[in-house]
Amino acid sequence: MSNVVGLKLELIRDRGGIRSVDVANILNTTPETVSRWNQGRAYPRAGNEQTLNDLEYIVERLSEFYSDPRTARAWLFSRHKFFDGHRPADLIQNGRVEEVLEAIQSMANHEYT
Repeated sequence: MSNVVGLKLELIRDRGGIRSVDVANILNTTPETVSRWNQGRAYPRAGNEQTLNDLEYIVERLSEFYSDPRTARAWLFSRHKFFDGHRPADLIQNGRVEEVLEAIQSMANHEYT
């Protein structure tokens, strides 16, 4: 049986350039906890699991625009005028995922119109 959480973390790393320590910071947990999730020795609690799922989805959406994971990571960890100077990673951490998704959808609308 594969470790679904480990696969999510791998996708987040490979497509978004986001390290385990970054995931730990966004989820308000420790890098050691994320390491245990990655190894299948522990699983995230419901709230962290939802945020991890959201982060995976956000990274997948960003990979539509940025082929280089470092660029996707820079987008997540940079301040944006669209977010009144806040960083998308901070918004995700504070449960404001919908705002980040709206910005990504706005990017998609402008790219394909």
